[in-house]
Amino acid sequence: MNEVLLTPGTVSLRDWRAIYRGAGVKLDPACMPVIAESAAAVARILAKGQPVYGINTGFGKLASVRIGDEDLAALQRNIVLSHAAGTGEPSPVSVIRLMMALKLASLAQGASGVRVETVELLEAMLAKGLTPVVPSQGSVGASGDLAPLSHMAATMIGVGEIFVGDKRLPAAEALAQAGLAPVELGAKEGLALLNGTQFSTANALAGLFEAERLFQSALVTGALSTEAAKGSDTPFDRRIHALRRHPGQIEVADALRALMQGSAIRASHLENDARVQDPYCLRCQPQVMGAALDVLRQAATTLEIEANGVSDNPLIFPEADEALSGGNFHAEPVAFAADMIALAVCEIGSISERRVAMLVDPALSGLPAFLTPRPGLNSGFMIPQVTAAALVSENKQKAYPASVDSIPTSANQEDHVSMAAHGARRLIGMVANADAVLGIELLAAVQGIDFHAPLASSKVLEQARESLRAQVPTLEEDRHFHPDMEAANALIRSGALVDIGGDLLPGVA
Repeated sequence: MNEVLLTPGTVSLRDWRAIYRGAGVKLDPACMPVIAESAAAVARILAKGQPVYGINTGFGKLASVRIGDEDLAALQRNIVLSHAAGTGEPSPVSVIRLMMALKLASLAQGASGVRVETVELLEAMLAKGLTPVVPSQGSVGASGDLAPLSHMAATMIGVGEIFVGDKRLPAAEALAQAGLAPVELGAKEGLALLNGTQFSTANALAGLFEAERLFQSALVTGALSTEAAKGSDTPFDRRIHALRRHPGQIEVADALRALMQGSAIRASHLENDARVQDPYCLRCQPQVMGAALDVLRQAATTLEIEANGVSDNPLIFPEADEALSGGNFHAEPVAFAADMIALAVCEIGSISERRVAMLVDPALSGLPAFLTPRPGLNSGFMIPQVTAAALVSENKQKAYPASVDSIPTSANQEDHVSMAAHGARRLIGMVANADAVLGIELLAAVQGIDFHAPLASSKVLEQARESLRAQVPTLEEDRHFHPDMEAANALIRSGALVDIGGDLLPGVA
C-alpha cells in the first residue's frame, strides 16, 4: 500500500480515502519548524503570568479556576484521564487510523501549541501499526470529540489499550514493543489532543467512502434490473436531463445508458412493446440516484474542508503570542454532512428494494412469479424481498437527522451540541444494510436476465452477471438461500461491480 504524504491544509479526499483503506502516513517534514514555534509561543504566553483557558486554568465550567505553574503537567494528564470516559464497542481500526491522521494534520498546522516530540509519537504510532482502542460511544460532537480523542491521547501517555495487528495490548506494553516511549504532556498538549472534531470527521469520511462504493454499485444493479424487466432506456436520454440541469441527474443518466449500450435484450423490445412507461424505480433512477450523487458531493466538499482545518481550542497564534478561545470544536458542519450522507444511503437502498419488489411481481416485470420457474412449489425470491424491505425500514429509522438534536452538557456551559459523532458513526452500519439490499437486487436481477436466454445484455452487464454466476448458480429449485445472499453481499462489499463499471460510473470524491 502506498504512503500518503500529509501536507496539512491541502490533503485531498483521495488521500484520506487511501489512509482509510490502509495506506501509510508520513507528515511533511516542513511542518516541524511551524510546530516548534507554536509550542514556543505557549511558553511565551505562560511567561506573561496571565490566566489563559486550557493552559493554566481548569476546563469547561471550571475555566475560572487558576492552576499554578507547578501543576501544569498534572493538569494536562488529568484532563486526558478524566475525559477518557467512552463506552461501547471499540471503533473500527480503519476509522481510528483515519482519526489519528486527521489529528496529526491538524496539530501540524502550528495553531495547537503542541511540541514536535508529541506529534512525532502520533506519527510513529501510525507508522508502526499501533491503533488505540477507542470506544465508539460518548461524544456529543461539541467541545470536540472529547471522550474518543481522550482514549487516543491516553495511549500516548501509556494508559489504556492499543490494537497491534489482531492483538489488544496494554498501551505501555504496545509502545515498548514498538520501541516507543510514552510522552509526558506539556502545557496545552492534553487539551490539544482531545479537543477537535477528528472522531466525528473520520466516521463521516468513512461513511462517505463506503457510500460512494454503494452508489456506484447501485448503478450497476439498477441497470441489471432494468434489463431483467426489459425496461426502456428512453428515460435515460440525455436531452431529458439537460432540460432539468442537475449535474448528478445528467451523469447518472449517461452512466445507465452506457452500461446498457449494445444490449441484445434491450434491442429485442425496442419496437411493438405494449408498455408505455416503466415503474418509477426504473424510469426515475437518474432523478433519484442523481440527487443522491449531488448530495454526497456536497457532503464531500464540507468534509474535505473540515479534514484540512484546525478544530481544537484555544488556538495559538505565534506571531502575536496570543491564545484565542473560540468554538471551532463545534461539529455542526460534520453533523449536517453526516445527515446528508445518511439520507442518500437510505434512498439508494430504498429504490433498490423497490426494483426487487418489481422483479418478483409478474404483473410488473413480466417474469415468473418470485423469479422461480415453478412458483407455488417453490417460493423463489419471496422472502429475500422481505429481508430487503426490513433493511430499508431499519435505515429509514436511522436516517432521522442527528443534527436537529441537542442536549446541554458540562453544567450548561456547553449548551448546544451537534451530535455529529453518532450521526457519523451510524453511517457504516447503514451502508452495510444497503449493501445487503443491493446484494439481493443483484441476485434477483441476474435471475431475471437468465430467463431471457439466449439474449444477452451489454458487455459490461454480462461481466457483472458472470461475476455472480461464478459463485451462485441460477435458482432452478428452492435451496438454502442464505449462502447465495452472503456471496452476493460480499461481491457488493468488495467493490467488484465498481471495478467492472469502471470509468462509466461517476464518482463522489
